[in-house]
Amino acid sequence: MSRTLFRSLLVFVPALLFATTAAAHDSWVNRGAFKNSAGEWCCGDYDCKSYVRTSSTASGWMIDGELVPFDEAMPVAPPDGQVTICRRPDGTRRCVFGLKPGL
Repeated sequence: MSRTLFRSLLVFVPALLFATTAAAHDSWVNRGAFKNSAGEWCCGDYDCKSYVRTSSTASGWMIDGELVPFDEAMPVAPPDGQVTICRRPDGTRRCVFGLKPGL
C-alpha cells in the first residue's frame, strides 16, 4: 500500500465513523419531529450528541462537568438508552433525552 493511500485512510476512516454516529442520532430525533416546551425543533443537522459516560446526582446528570437537570428531559426515551443532548448554535441546551434513574 502506498504511503499516500495509507495517509488518506488515516484521515478518511475516523471522519466517516464520526459522521455516521452523528447522523444516526440526528435521524431518530428528526424522524420523531420532537419540539421542546418553547416550540423549537429539537434537532437540526449534527447538533445532537449522545453521552456514554454520565453519572447521576439527586437532581440531574453530570456530563463532562455540566449538571443537566432531570426536569429538562423530554418525555421520550432515547432508543439507545444514552443521554442525548441537542444544543443551539451558542451551546445552550435545546432538548435533552434520557431516562431518569429508577424509571
